[in-house]
Amino acid sequence: MTGDRLRKSLMQFLAPAGLVAVMTVVPVTVAAPDAQADTNFGGGCVLYPNSPAATVDSLRNRCSIQQQVQIFAGAQRGDVPHGVTNGWVTSPQFMQVVAPPFWIGKTFDTGPDGGTLMNRITGANIPGFPANVYSGAAITDKRPAWLLDYGPSITPQILDEIREVTPNVWFGYSWWRGHFQTTLLLTFVLTYP
Repeated sequence: MTGDRLRKSLMQFLAPAGLVAVMTVVPVTVAAPDAQADTNFGGGCVLYPNSPAATVDSLRNRCSIQQQVQIFAGAQRGDVPHGVTNGWVTSPQFMQVVAPPFWIGKTFDTGPDGGTLMNRITGANIPGFPANVYSGAAITDKRPAWLLDYGPSITPQILDEIREVTPNVWFGYSWWRGHFQTTLLLTFVLTYP
């Protein structure tokens, strides 16, 4: 066997063995891209696409009003809620304390294009304050949102607007539509129980 043939034979034998040796010594990590990464707005204000409870906690307890504005502005309209949702006021702070005995969420009777809702009043879950639910331009930025129009209730001046900020979590604004100006009443968050 000539030197050239010997060298080629050894390379054919050693090349696969060398590749195996390199792969065992140098770990190769192939990670699938995270389909839904957490979004961190700073100061503990984080949206968790895979954890509605953590997102709700963050919006209620860690996100500033400015961060809430940024979150709503960056969100798409998303899907409309359907069925029973729990709700919490996120601002102003005094309403976070006042609201829970009187309001615990909303029950949506909706399809892909909207529908109706009833608010869940008191811990006894009494239905009240009906609203029509439809897609429209948000008061805040004129972009698409789900509008909760209280025209059919005893408070027809109220209009809520919500967007799905992470899967199954909606953040929104509640407005009082007066004759001369529209006034922000509060912000709130909804998710499924």
